[in-house]
Amino acid sequence: MTVGSQVKTCHATLKSIEAGLDLLHASTSEYDLKHTIEEVTGLIKDARHDVHQQIIYMEKQEPQYKS
Repeated sequence: MTVGSQVKTCHATLKSIEAGLDLLHASTSEYDLKHTIEEVTGLIKDARHDVHQQIIYMEKQEPQYKS
């Protein structure tokens, strides 16, 4: 597996985690749990954004990584 495909797999995994957290958030009524999920979701979104920026950078620098 190339570095490019590993980074893209990481991005997809982060999107999946974010979706799972959104479902969990919607299905619970416990305030403390909702608050924790919101905090973690924010961290995951930040990480996903950073990985996405890396994908853009890699695709500009190394055309072979372009989808």
